Parts: sequence; C-alpha cells; structure tokens
Amino acid sequence: MSSTMLNTKPLPTLKESKPRSTAGTAIVVLAYVVLVIVALVMFVPFLFSVSTSLKTPPEATKLTLSNMFWPDNPTLDAYRIAFESNIQRWFLNSVIVALIWIIGRVSFATLAGYAFARMDFPGRDFIFTMLLATMMVPGIVLIIPRFMLLQDMKLLNTYGALTVPFLVDVFGIFLMKQFFETIPIDLEEAARIDGASRYQIFRTIVLPNTVPALSALAIFSFQGSWNNFLEPVIYITGGNTNLYTLPVGLANFRSLYLTNWPVLMAIAVITTVPMAIFFLVFQRYFIQGNVASGIKG
Repeated sequence: MSSTMLNTKPLPTLKESKPRSTAGTAIVVLAYVVLVIVALVMFVPFLFSVSTSLKTPPEATKLTLSNMFWPDNPTLDAYRIAFESNIQRWFLNSVIVALIWIIGRVSFATLAGYAFARMDFPGRDFIFTMLLATMMVPGIVLIIPRFMLLQDMKLLNTYGALTVPFLVDVFGIFLMKQFFETIPIDLEEAARIDGASRYQIFRTIVLPNTVPALSALAIFSFQGSWNNFLEPVIYITGGNTNLYTLPVGLANFRSLYLTNWPVLMAIAVITTVPMAIFFLVFQRYFIQGNVASGIKG
C-alpha cells in the first residue's frame, strides 16, 4: 500500500449520555414535590394575610374552610382605612431610608472590600480580623451606645438617626472581599501594564464584574432597612409620626385597631409587597452573589 493512504481510524464521537435510572428519576420527582410543598407552606401565611385584608371585621373573626383563603364578600374597606392614615408618609420614609442604606452600604463595602482583597497595607489582616470579630457582638448591645452618640450629635428624631448608624455593615465588607478574590488578578495586572491607574482598573474592570455581589448586598440592605423596627422605635421619640417607617406604623396601627384584623392585614400586605417585588427582580443576581462570595479565588 502507498504510504500516503488516508488514515481510516474512525473519528471520535461524543459519548452518549447514560439514561437516568428509574430510581434516580423517582428521587428527582420526589425532591421537586417536596420543594413545591415547602413553597406552598411558606406562601400560605401571605395568602392568608391578603385574604383577611379583603374581609369585613365580622367575617375575619369567623374562620371557616370556605373563607380561609378567599372572603365570601371581598371588600377594599381595610385598604381604604389604611390609606386614609399617614401610611403614604411612612411608605415614603421607608423608601428614603432604604435607598440611603443601599447607597451607603454598597459604596463603603465595595471600597473597603476591594482594599482588603487587593491592596497591601500594614495591619490589613489584623484590621479585617477585628472587623469580623464585631459580627459576634449582638446588635441589641449597640442600641444604647448608638442612642447616646446620636443624642450628642443631635440626630435623634431625624432621618440621620434612621440612616447614619447603618451606612456601613461588616457583613457587606466580608461579602465584597470574598467576591473580589474570585476575580482573576491577571485582568488587573494586564491593565496595569497598559498604564491604567488603580482607579481606572477598579472602575472599568473590577466594578463591572461585581454586579451579582452588589445586587446581593443591595437586597440584604433593602431587607434589613425595610424590616427594621427596634431602632426606629427607640431613636424616633416624642411620638413624631411623620418620621415613622412602615414597621413602626404597623405597630401604631396595632394599638389603634386591636381587633380590626382586616386593617392590620392590609398594612401588613402593603409592607410586604415592595420587598417581595424587589427580591423577585434581583433574585438571579442575589443567588449568584451568595454562591460566588463563598468561593475564594
């Protein structure tokens, strides 16, 4: 035969995926069934709140299987009473405070996390360890010192009392540091060789790659601000209802409408819906940020 004969060795083919066994399929189906059941159980309280908010007070006190999740005679009277109160101002206060929390925590945590992840300065590891140690201090212990500081700074009964003590969060710094360490440092070194400054590297290369972590941090900040109750109750004194946030307003409703469950459930639904919408919009980035922050590059 000629030495130039073509090689007749068969080309490699892709391995066919093995069919899933019956037992494996059953386990997957069972897992999905369990997840659906758990999701429904978690959703029941919210559905019950919505249903109660659409009832009349007499119907709300008579719980039956027929009207548990949908009223016999739906009405919006509870929402009408809620909106006749100062709830619009409380909602605006919650939005303002949440935005300030998000901007402050995202800004400071991003800068501090990048410094701890990429910059080499004296005492870096010790300072970071001390910061992590503060996470072991219960939040309730800090309320009185914060109150005294806010009083000395004359920030009580102001938006400053609701925002200034919460602009920086150690967990946010830890989250961003862990995420920055997952970004290949080769990208930054290549940009530095091209003459980019530290600021240019951070703004054009590092920051665009941190969207998942920033979104997760924004969700955590929004959730913490939106549900914050104890500090606003203590720092907003003298019955200044114009500075109440929604959780504090809900407690105020609780004292005014002791047994009017539809009104209480109406403001509870109004308080819950914005947070649910915010999470649904950013849930993809939230999950990516949580996964990536636990991987050290």
